[in-house]
Parts: sequence; structure tokens; C-alpha cells
Amino acid sequence: MVSKNDIKEHASVIASCGSHVGTVDHMEGEDSIKLTRSDAEANGQHHVIPLSWVEKVEGNNVILNKDKSEVQQGWKAV
Repeated sequence: MVSKNDIKEHASVIASCGSHVGTVDHMEGEDSIKLTRSDAEANGQHHVIPLSWVEKVEGNNVILNKDKSEVQQGWKAV
């Protein structure tokens, strides 16, 4: 399991299908990742995804276990 300490600000968030879905803003609490609203995929809104969606962290990439459509259907706008 990935630790919240593995998640770094400004890391790219990549869906399991290889698509870019966001950029990390910061950790929100113990188990949520807040994505930047300035990312092209964000449509001007912050989104929050659960840490449980993270498959692994490779360098400056956070790789998710959901594909792009699953991520966009399941993230929460804040």
C-alpha cells in the first residue's frame, strides 16, 4: 500500500490507462489527495480522490488503479 508520505505536491496523476487526469495539490487529511484546479483536466475546480486509488508512485508520477472515465466519475469536486 502507498503511504501518504509518498505523495508529493505537483506530481502528475496518471490513470491506469496511461491518461493524465490531474496534478497533486496536496494531501487532504490522512486518506485523500486534492488535485489542482489549474490543471487542464480540472475544468477550473479542485477535485479530491482517495489514496486507495493509488496503485504506485513512480518518480514524479502517481499511478492510479482506475481508468480515466472511472476517475472522472468518482472524484469529488470541492
